[in-house]
Amino acid sequence: MSFRPEQFLNNKGRSFKNREGFLEEKSEGEIQDIFLEVLHSGVHGFCFSPYEEGQKPGDTLTETQIRRRIEKLQKHTQWIRSFSTTEGNELIPRIAKEYGLKTLVGAWLGSDIEKNKTEIDGLIQLANDGFVDIAAVGNEVLYRKDLTEKELIRCIESVKNEVKHVPVGYVDAYYEFVQRPNITAICDVILCNCYPFWEGTPFDYSLAHMKDMYNKAKLAGGNKKVIITETGWPSNGQSLGGSIPSEINALKYFINTHLWASDDNIETFYFSSFDESWKVGSEGDVGAHWGIWDSQENLKFVKEFI
Repeated sequence: MSFRPEQFLNNKGRSFKNREGFLEEKSEGEIQDIFLEVLHSGVHGFCFSPYEEGQKPGDTLTETQIRRRIEKLQKHTQWIRSFSTTEGNELIPRIAKEYGLKTLVGAWLGSDIEKNKTEIDGLIQLANDGFVDIAAVGNEVLYRKDLTEKELIRCIESVKNEVKHVPVGYVDAYYEFVQRPNITAICDVILCNCYPFWEGTPFDYSLAHMKDMYNKAKLAGGNKKVIITETGWPSNGQSLGGSIPSEINALKYFINTHLWASDDNIETFYFSSFDESWKVGSEGDVGAHWGIWDSQENLKFVKEFI
């Protein structure tokens, strides 16, 4: 291997802010090596992708598939983020704790009030049983317009009233916390999604754009902790404006994200862990290509060294 950990990782904390764009000087092989070094050194968190090929939300997850995928991830991260507390998703934080991982656990909220109550009850139970380190009440509910702001606030309040020892927040695009101060105020922690890709940003400006997204959420949140709950770059699929999916861009984005997050002590959950083909329906063909591992649970881009 042409690139060794001690050549890079011991120095990365020095001046990464002053070396933005340093990957432009590297060959594809060197970039692959750096990707592996970053991955094997460990990243803060991964969004957990539980659905196997042929599965989709609504299908019941098994303990076997969850455990197998967590075993893949636990060597590379400290945190797992899950999105629901029903249909087998409630097993994710329980199993993650067995492997010594911390958990950001979400209740999936939509327009169905009864389903929302079941999700919220599940989140409260998991939190009070000690399986939740951060509780997220909803994911992009306002973006999808599934609930009104007042309805969402009532949901968040219902969890905060029952869960006293765990920070409670809500996940949405960074700008929602700028535009909706009432939501920002009720959250213990600001959980923001930052996607330069979905705003059509050319890759060369993606890191600067993500920093700007984070800083806007940080300013809106005041003294509250801000966590990037999703960010990533697809390796294949249709372009969006100036955003072009490719394996090399996905590699570079992963590296840039985690070196910046490490240097600035920003807690970040990468989206995503595994490719999931069901996402094609909601996001177009690009939706199936956000994982660091493919749908067969093989590391993408390069062969993993031991």
